[in-house]
Amino acid sequence: MVELTAENAIDYLRHMRWINAGRAQAEILSGGVSNQVLRITTPERRFVLKQSRPQLRTRDAWFSDLDRIYREQEVMQALHPYLPGVVPEVLHVDRANYVYAMSHAPLEARVWKSELLASNIDVNFAMKVGEVLGRMHQVSADRASEFTSFRDHTVYVQLRVDPFYVRVQERRPEVVAAIQPIIDEMLTLKEALCHGDYTPKNILVHPVLPSPSGRGAGDEGFTLVDYETAHYGDPTMDLGLLLAHLTLKGVRAKERSSDFVELMRAFWSGYCAVVTFRPQRELERRGLRHLGVCLLARVDGTSPVDYLPEDANREFVRRLGRTILLDGIAHWDQVWQQL
Repeated sequence: MVELTAENAIDYLRHMRWINAGRAQAEILSGGVSNQVLRITTPERRFVLKQSRPQLRTRDAWFSDLDRIYREQEVMQALHPYLPGVVPEVLHVDRANYVYAMSHAPLEARVWKSELLASNIDVNFAMKVGEVLGRMHQVSADRASEFTSFRDHTVYVQLRVDPFYVRVQERRPEVVAAIQPIIDEMLTLKEALCHGDYTPKNILVHPVLPSPSGRGAGDEGFTLVDYETAHYGDPTMDLGLLLAHLTLKGVRAKERSSDFVELMRAFWSGYCAVVTFRPQRELERRGLRHLGVCLLARVDGTSPVDYLPEDANREFVRRLGRTILLDGIAHWDQVWQQL
């Protein structure tokens, strides 16, 4: 396997005949923990080169199979026809070296995580984030034959179940019994595509490109990246994980917590406007359990968030996660009232 760097990527691309012999530049893109990601710029175009790495860059040791990159590439190819303005287009694939190239988001794109940490609250955008997740879940439930090849959970277990759910069981013994049925259900259910990392860091905000009719130009849209944990299974993990990240940011910015609650309401409203494959009440109940685990995982799991250094904030998150898992919380509102 050729390990790509900013120094050797251009020679590699020319060898693969993915670019010509003209001027080209490669630069490393930051933000992820599991892959090498480079921006490639030529006079003709700009695209992203991505290669998986066996050891993730986290505080605790964390390893995953290199061939997870195949899953990401294949999921994007399956989803792109249904979400063409959101899911990047796969341009080239080199399976021997665990590499693929994909289309690049507009240069003016902002990472939604950064926007949220700056307390830039856009309720309409949050509704779109919910709508897109709902469309992903609904289309994959309706067209199961196109997505059931993604049933294998190996990478999802390595990158989500073990470092989040199992690690919380190890570090918070009081919730072991509550978490085990959630794990069992995640690894058994097969009802829709679960992205597995539907979080603000993977949502790149930018104006919607105009359609041929000119409609949509200037509205805020987004590009969704990082599909390596995607699998056909229990989609409600996506609900819990996304809402956990919004909750954490609301805890961090207590003076804006009510605004973050409105953001979460809008996300849920957008999701419910699209989804019919399961009753909304059932999806809420199941999503709540994942929210409880994901809150605990982001303070006590393998990869805790870096923006809650205060002991008081982390302890508040622990109490909230335990309450959701142990005290029979039945509705999102019961969680939001505590922020």
